[in-house]
Amino acid sequence: MSNVKTVLESLNNGGFDRVFATLYGESALPRQKKRYADIVNVFEDLYKDGEIRFFSAPGRTEVCGNHTDHNRGRVLAAAVNLDVIAAASENDENIIRLKSVEYPKMDVIDLNDLEPKAEEAGKSAALIRGVASRLKQLGYNIGGFNAVTTTDVFSGSGISSSAAFEVLVGTILNHLYNDGKISPVEIAKTAQFAENKFFLKPCGIMDQMACSVGGFVGIDFKDTENPIIEKVSLDFNEFSHALCIIDTGGDHSDLTDEYAAIRKEMESVAAYFGKSDLRDVNEDDFYNNLDDIRKKTSERAVLRAMHFFNENKRVEKALESLKSGDFNEFKSVITNSGLSSYMYNQNVYSNKNPLSQPVSLALALCEKLLYGKGAYRVHGGGFAGTVQAFVPNELLSDFKSEIEKVFGENRCFVLKIREQGGTAVNP
Repeated sequence: MSNVKTVLESLNNGGFDRVFATLYGESALPRQKKRYADIVNVFEDLYKDGEIRFFSAPGRTEVCGNHTDHNRGRVLAAAVNLDVIAAASENDENIIRLKSVEYPKMDVIDLNDLEPKAEEAGKSAALIRGVASRLKQLGYNIGGFNAVTTTDVFSGSGISSSAAFEVLVGTILNHLYNDGKISPVEIAKTAQFAENKFFLKPCGIMDQMACSVGGFVGIDFKDTENPIIEKVSLDFNEFSHALCIIDTGGDHSDLTDEYAAIRKEMESVAAYFGKSDLRDVNEDDFYNNLDDIRKKTSERAVLRAMHFFNENKRVEKALESLKSGDFNEFKSVITNSGLSSYMYNQNVYSNKNPLSQPVSLALALCEKLLYGKGAYRVHGGGFAGTVQAFVPNELLSDFKSEIEKVFGENRCFVLKIREQGGTAVNP
């Protein structure tokens, strides 16, 4: 651990170049050195000095398994090279002070009071208090720290900024007070607890698990209390493709009932068989009763159930293709996932405003530019928002240019898959 002056000297003299190259790539070194130095300078302004350590937690992308988690299905997600970082130092006051560069207010959490606060619901303070509370319940050590954070996990990107923040707080407490002994899976579960019980937002664990574990992560939610986690370790660079996230600029407001209808309709098909969700429904029984099911529920509910059954199989295929290094098969699976979301799950545009179809347009452009060469699908909840594409490196410049001609400058984000999850950033 080092004080402010020593840390700044180490940053300037290349002391962190190796770890930065691992996390962000060689080309990102100048930007990351400045980014970390900037939060050290803010730290000094706020707290004067301290034995500073750096921490990082990545954003995540959903790769396959669109709208499967809420019916206890399978998901494939991955950590990306956008992250939230912290400069943090222990204090002996049993108080967490955390200042995000992007927000004016500092969060101050007294660790002598770890009960949920109604006035903190939906705010970052709830996530900090919730993570600390849960770790203490689980028997881990907690303690005060002073921190400054900054993020490039952009809100509304489908990259999951809240999960990255929760995992970051857990990672700081893990390394400052528990010698790094808390597993990434436990930190992810703790982060989910904080979001559900303190932030008061119901969520699955996909976001937190991908952020905490890193790399490509397969998650099977059959047992929601103990999901099966499978990390696929590989060097994504070997495939010579970039991961692009296209922000189509669609309006997310007034879509809550559209998202809810997908789950409700899938569960209506499950209810036909006396089950609470589709994971417990036998697929053969479903197809043998198709006519009666559509009369008792709706054709759209039936189509969404079809998507669920097939999407679970696609997650398995995508995992197997990554493990075997068959990237062409992987791309085929990903594109088929997108086609299923469009045709069966029907979460590419909203029926409330069918003339507005930015996601549909982005997918059509992706098909024109990448057909037979790349992969593309709606990303996340759908109806508005983002599209994901895997683009061969030799096509990347033209692809980005053509997409941004339509959707605007800086709307096509070029990312990498990051192997590291929540981590201390040591020289």
